[in-house]
Amino acid sequence: MQDLSSDVVIASAKKQPIRVKPDDRLSIIVKTKDPKLSELFNLPVYSNRIGETTTAGDVACYMVNSDGDIDFPILGSLHVEGMNRSELAGFIKGELMGRELVKEPTVIVDFVNSGVSVMGEVNKPGRYDMKHDNLNILEALALAGDLSINGQRKNVKVIREENGELHTYVLDLTDASGMVKSPGFHLQQNDVVYVEPDKIKKRSTNVNGNTLSSVGFWMSLASVLAAVVTTIAVFVNK
Repeated sequence: MQDLSSDVVIASAKKQPIRVKPDDRLSIIVKTKDPKLSELFNLPVYSNRIGETTTAGDVACYMVNSDGDIDFPILGSLHVEGMNRSELAGFIKGELMGRELVKEPTVIVDFVNSGVSVMGEVNKPGRYDMKHDNLNILEALALAGDLSINGQRKNVKVIREENGELHTYVLDLTDASGMVKSPGFHLQQNDVVYVEPDKIKKRSTNVNGNTLSSVGFWMSLASVLAAVVTTIAVFVNK
């Protein structure tokens, strides 16, 4: 963000909350005034016994199928694709009250497997969970330990699957105005962030992955030179 000064205000792209997609895993908890009634609408809690110690498990998750549906206790099949947390909580609450099953339920929805993958020239590449709905590219790079010294600041790619198609957004971290207005600035679950190496890093690596400073490179070079010298000596002796 080298183009920023202290008196600059930039409007960013509109934040997009995480929305349910096929293959998402959802934690949905229904709370009522009657604990026994609540149990009817909640998947069981698993406990893991290790020796004589019992560790509390997690509420089992709902897997969203390829049609965007979940199988919910009592209510049956529900189409949930495209909803955000609050919309899904309101939808289930409305179904419970509309069918006169519960009078005043509280519904809590959470995404279990939401995360982004950060790859390339960062200090800690890997997959990182989204702790909240609005994770942006700068926060994701911070989780990955920032770009390495060889990371390309002007060519950070965000790869996103939308409606069965892969979309790539290229962000220039030195252009704050363009970066925050890009659809790739605010990340979605399962986005892939790729930081491309700069020209210096590319030039220092050959096709076998050996750098100019590596032992493997010089051993390979020595072997080639030795073979050349041997061949020349054979022809000279003839």
